Amino acid sequence: MMKQHTIKSGFAFDGKGLHTGCLLHAEFKPAAENTGIRICRTDLPDKPCYEATADYVSATERGTVLEKGEWKVSTVEHALSALYAMGVDNCLIEVDGPEIPILDGSAKYYVDAINRVGLEEQKAEQKVFVVRHKIEYKNEETGTKITLLPDDDYSLDVHISFPSNVLHNQYASIENMSDYAAEIASARTFCFVREIHSLLNHGLIKGGDLQNALVIYDQELSQEEFDRLAQQLGQPTQDASKLGYLSTLYHDNEPARHKLLDLIGDLSLIGCRIRGRVIATRPGHGANTQFCKQLRREMRRTEILPPVFNKDDKPILEIADIRHLLPHRYPMLFVDKVLQMTDNTIIAMKNFTTNEPFFQGHFPNEPIVPGVLLLEAMAQAGGILVLHDKPDASNYSTYFVKINNAKFRQKVQPGDTLVFRMELLEPIRRGIVVMQGYCFVDERLVAEAELTAQIVKNKK
Repeated sequence: MMKQHTIKSGFAFDGKGLHTGCLLHAEFKPAAENTGIRICRTDLPDKPCYEATADYVSATERGTVLEKGEWKVSTVEHALSALYAMGVDNCLIEVDGPEIPILDGSAKYYVDAINRVGLEEQKAEQKVFVVRHKIEYKNEETGTKITLLPDDDYSLDVHISFPSNVLHNQYASIENMSDYAAEIASARTFCFVREIHSLLNHGLIKGGDLQNALVIYDQELSQEEFDRLAQQLGQPTQDASKLGYLSTLYHDNEPARHKLLDLIGDLSLIGCRIRGRVIATRPGHGANTQFCKQLRREMRRTEILPPVFNKDDKPILEIADIRHLLPHRYPMLFVDKVLQMTDNTIIAMKNFTTNEPFFQGHFPNEPIVPGVLLLEAMAQAGGILVLHDKPDASNYSTYFVKINNAKFRQKVQPGDTLVFRMELLEPIRRGIVVMQGYCFVDERLVAEAELTAQIVKNKK
């Protein structure tokens, strides 16, 4: 297995944001192993910091946006693409505004900085999602199709197609990430002149110009319209009858190469390395991140490891604390203690004694815990996770909406100590919670399920 890496020392950039036009400062700093790529908003109170994963994707119009509460960061894909391709597993990005500077619209500056400071090998092994079967995403409306196939390394093929006489069909590929710096990093983001009016009116490219984007002029405007647009962009005008690229191309297929660059960045939101071959037709940030969420679900289902914890450590929550968070009471309270908890994950425990009332009638000669009660126990642990930080948690309850992919692998018997791991699969929206749950006994996986629940305010 390959070891994790971080950058040997930090580097920083100052530049304007593509969408806000604001002057921004971004610093890239070394990070400890198993940190992942984390982004911190230094301009906000308490400087909130979260890992860059697909769980936080909130928008994908003209770029990938990550958001949780007041923490929001746009245009993350170019920096993430460079970090992934150059082999950086752990890095802290600090930015003093709502987006990463656009720089020249490519990943070249990030690559140059990483090459300048170098990488530092760490002790922990890389986490790798190994593709074992075909995984596919399709969007019939856009004609997008992204396929991930088993392979010995990570490679990508991208085909793009637009209804344009200047940019129609293009193809780009990369067989090895070692070619990224020379072949992909310099490819700039692009847009069509016919899109710019709408983008400007929606306030999406206040910082856009010919220095940070490849602009494609494929539908003729009147000279007056062209002059007005050039003035809006702060650029010199030219003959409006000449269609083509308004910037000099670095590569004949630069738009396709940039789409590949974006795809690497968006798929890095899986949160680990990928071993497989990606074949993408008409990719875009929306499809890329939806596919990445699909991969994260697949990864959670196929790479199930028991929680690691010290039994001698004091629990985060004990039974008295749990009673304040859950309305359940004996014999229907199935969480004894909470061992660990993060923003998205909870590790909890339940010991089933021979005195449990259901053992008297559920296979009394060979008593086992009913499978439905394992699901209930997982749901209670998940309820603690989503309610623990609410000051009025006792005023809310969580109720099942849906159960998917439930599997009961082994019996749970009297005397067994059950350890649950519950993980949020996506941000909570409109009170709907989607979680993946696992139950372990002595490091053996005994049950799992994907649970959907709704947080409901109790009637007084």
